[in-house]
This record gives sequence, structure tokens and C-alpha cells, in this order.
Amino acid sequence: MKQLIVIFSFILLSSCASKPEIELSNLNGYWEIEEVILADGTSHVYKINETIDFITLTDSLVGYRQKMKTDADNNYTPVTTKEQIKIITENDSIKVQYHTSFSDWKETIIELNNDRFKVVNQHQNVYIYKRYIPLNL
Repeated sequence: MKQLIVIFSFILLSSCASKPEIELSNLNGYWEIEEVILADGTSHVYKINETIDFITLTDSLVGYRQKMKTDADNNYTPVTTKEQIKIITENDSIKVQYHTSFSDWKETIIELNNDRFKVVNQHQNVYIYKRYIPLNL
């Protein structure tokens, strides 16, 4: 009987140690592209960005993403129209589903915390973002 309890406990603990939870509210805010790793392994590191992404997500897991420009006074100006987003679960993955009047696409969230956001698209290109920190001049 003790052996069954030990085996059951081990199975229960090992099944709980799967993927860590992703806190989707971390998506909200300003993000700056840091690096893109293409499917062929080549990468491009961004040292300076002319635009940043603003993402807002409601409790119902819908929202939008919009490219913004900032100035020296940390004012934000939209430079594109809003891309509608929706968070979905597909094939045991959490995905961001985008919609514009021109296109629809999905990206799978690989990592998301307060400081880092990493997704992969259908072409296996990986986009790595870091939380945007306003200039303090």
C-alpha cells in the first residue's frame, strides 16, 4: 500500500512539473524589439529602434497592438493602425492571433514575463522583445 502511495505521489508531482504558467497580463505595455532569429539560424540584433510596440489586452483576452514613436519628452505617437489581437489556445500552445484589414496571422508565445516577450511565427522566425524603458534625459 505504501508503495502505491509513493508511486501515485511521484506521478502527481511529475505531471505538475510541466510547462510554467504564462501570465498574459504581462503583455500589456510597451515593448521594444531586441532580436529576430530567422529559421535558418541567422539573427539580427536591434541596438536602436525607431518604433516600439504598444500592446493592450482586456480580461476577455482581446485587444490590439500598435507601433508607436517616442520623442525626447517620452510622448508616444501612433505610426500605424491598430492590429486587433486575440489570445487563443491551440495544440497545447498559447498563441497571439492578429487581424488587420490586410492579413491574419498567428504567433506562438514561447516566453512571457514582465521584462521579456518571445514569439515564433509560422515561418519559424523567433522575435524577442524587451520591456521598453523610457529615456530619462
